[in-house]
Amino acid sequence: MDYTNKIKNYLELEIEVLKSLDQAQVNRALGLLMETRDKDGTVYVFGNGGSSSTASHFQNDFNKGVSEEIEQKFRFVCLNDNVATLMAIANDNGFENVFRQQLEGKLGQGDLIIAISGSGNSENVIRAVEYAKEQGVRVIGLTGYSGGKLKELSDVNLHVPIDNMQITEDVHLIYNHMMMYILYNSLTGKY
Repeated sequence: MDYTNKIKNYLELEIEVLKSLDQAQVNRALGLLMETRDKDGTVYVFGNGGSSSTASHFQNDFNKGVSEEIEQKFRFVCLNDNVATLMAIANDNGFENVFRQQLEGKLGQGDLIIAISGSGNSENVIRAVEYAKEQGVRVIGLTGYSGGKLKELSDVNLHVPIDNMQITEDVHLIYNHMMMYILYNSLTGKY
């Protein structure tokens, strides 16, 4: 079977979506990331399913990739990466609390949340974001589809305007790499 047309269609759809992204929102997100670093704040990042691996990828790219060659480092914490903690909270207090409970008593005014949800309505993500907002902490939300509740709660929303989870998750990783690349270049002068 020849899949050439299906491949072409997928790529064309992704290109169309990329051309429609709100560059002003990316610029605002970059500003929040730099402001958080400059204030020695922590960036807490999290998501479910494929978004959990994107969250972990954010942590890697900023803690190692961007920070490796600069004196003042980014400080990212991925709430998905401690499986024992996730499972203990899920078992004892419910999966809907796995992110919020990890944030309780830890957030400072200079911190930042990056919440990732393709639908924008993942209950555990929303609960954590609502808690962060109660603490006065700003939120960058990465969403797809209509953006859901996360889009409404976010100070900056990096939205992927399509009802397709695969392209949404592709573009969320592109947002990560774009911001990492831009900040690495800005801070080091290297590409």
